[in-house]
Amino acid sequence: MATRLDSFTYDEAYHIAAGVSYLRHRDFRINAEHPPLIKLWAGSVIATTGFKEDQLRRFSDKPDERNLRARTAMFVLNGTLLLVFAFGLQRLFGPFIALGALLYLAIDPTVAAHLPLVMTDLPVSLLLATVVVLAIRAFQTWSVKDIALCSGILGLALATKHSAPIIAIFVVFSGAVLASVQPLAILQTSRWPRFAKLAALAAGAIVILWCFYFLRFRESPEPREVFNRPLASKIADVNKPGYRVVLFTMTTLHVVPRAYLWGFADTIRAGLGDRLGPHTAFGHFYWVAAPKYFFPAMIALKLPIGLGVLVLMGIAVWSRNLTQPELRRYLGMVLAAIVFFLLVLVSGATYGGIRHALPVLVMFSVFAGAALHFSLTYPSIWFRIAVISCFLFAAISAVPFMRPWEYFNELIGGSRNAAKYFDDEGVDLAQRDKELAAYYHKVLEPEGDIPLIFYGRELQHQADGVDWLGRDMKRDEARLSDPFFKGTILIGAGLINALPYWDTPYLREHPPTARFGNLIVFRGTCDCAGIAATNIFYSNYAKMFTDKPNWEEIENTLRRSIQLSRPPFNVYLYLGNACLRRGSRENALEAYQHALREAPDMPEVKLPLEQQIKRLSTWPLDQIPNLRSPLIE
Repeated sequence: MATRLDSFTYDEAYHIAAGVSYLRHRDFRINAEHPPLIKLWAGSVIATTGFKEDQLRRFSDKPDERNLRARTAMFVLNGTLLLVFAFGLQRLFGPFIALGALLYLAIDPTVAAHLPLVMTDLPVSLLLATVVVLAIRAFQTWSVKDIALCSGILGLALATKHSAPIIAIFVVFSGAVLASVQPLAILQTSRWPRFAKLAALAAGAIVILWCFYFLRFRESPEPREVFNRPLASKIADVNKPGYRVVLFTMTTLHVVPRAYLWGFADTIRAGLGDRLGPHTAFGHFYWVAAPKYFFPAMIALKLPIGLGVLVLMGIAVWSRNLTQPELRRYLGMVLAAIVFFLLVLVSGATYGGIRHALPVLVMFSVFAGAALHFSLTYPSIWFRIAVISCFLFAAISAVPFMRPWEYFNELIGGSRNAAKYFDDEGVDLAQRDKELAAYYHKVLEPEGDIPLIFYGRELQHQADGVDWLGRDMKRDEARLSDPFFKGTILIGAGLINALPYWDTPYLREHPPTARFGNLIVFRGTCDCAGIAATNIFYSNYAKMFTDKPNWEEIENTLRRSIQLSRPPFNVYLYLGNACLRRGSRENALEAYQHALREAPDMPEVKLPLEQQIKRLSTWPLDQIPNLRSPLIE
């Protein structure tokens, strides 16, 4: 119920609008970054409300019936998936492990925070955990019914999020191993029927995925490709040759729909490649990925301590061979799936935080269930008391917490301190927009105070009737570019952490006027050169991509921003582009060289700059293209 206080996350409005568009136009060009299942589910509900589309439709979080219906629909879907997961656990492990897992998931704040959201993270996590459980049973019985159930759930997972292929690979590989090594049943003389069933499991899942794209390879009824960036370019953006080969092969063979491939390429580049995603972890700044221990540590900090202890107890029961051999084997396969998923996670980017590790957190519920199962079947009153105490301690810590998305456990000092160390997507996704609007209308609007806002989305502020500096540039330009800002700043807690560019130490050194979780309010006079530099850059950013840019004006603007505060490397890259288009070889060379010095030490970032610098020494200026910033998705 606490999630009723949360505003839309960044993704939800796009998912809902995309789902309506898919249903009405059979066109998947919008929001192709994610498979369509969740969008179709929410869109089918919203389409019945008379939702109108236009080219510039502004969809935001307003207290109306549509948003209530969308989140109610997701609550129903996720609740159903929870029951399906429990059903799979009961069939494989029995009622006690299923009950323990459900208690774990009911208490965990991260699961609670995701229950009503029109997002893909929790549905795919529940589906993947269910796939693992069903696969274990299917590879024991090899019955057509169990194979079909596993195939169906795997197909739904593939249609939900692009992380599903990780577990799909695990299931197919483990199935092949078990088909090879398990003893044959009486009257069986060949292992080939098992391999045929395994192939049918994989093929059935892919067929279900195709069904969610209406059994069509093209993303649109139009004969030409209509993505905002061509699929070939999207695949070329992936910097690892092995992934590119796989993607090109899948495209050539039409293994899956083209819209799925476009999003899959985007996910590989963002999650497993080296796409820049600046964020703070453990109090330090990272351009792409935090240390390898990030995801295990994040799980340890986000999971209530009582639940974490239960998981460790369940793993201890398994490791000490205290359960029946069959149960121990099944738990071992669940643990193997967890380890495999984590190995993939730690090899990629960390900007998603606990969102991307949610499948692991859900699968850990099986070991909490194992601890409960052991406590009820093993004659030890102390172990039983310990398990019950862990559940109670976890519930006392987590259930009263009214903003579960922001929950961090006592190991880090709770949610108030978490933003000092982390600012990934699992910490905040603009859920405090409602408090922002309420503060504006109650405190700022009566005083005629127009705030500077570094939180949420402009369309959301507009829908909430909030005015902000930058909405009218003729009115606000002077205030936005003043390094000594006087007025009100509304900013996300993670944005005041120490940064290597556009830093704002003043905000870290002075107490805020008010705080609403991850939304912080400062009022008064602020020495904020970093903010002014940011404002100058972004208020003119769109001008670089018009049909006829004024390159002289753009160059002057970029130099003003650079003079105020140390910028990120891409500002120098854009300055180089501006000087290049103005015909100033020397200034362009200087700007690109400065960008090269400031850029993160990554070949994918530095090599294009080095090549551009070489071109400047010999090529005619009108034949040298502008560089594309690697910070652009």
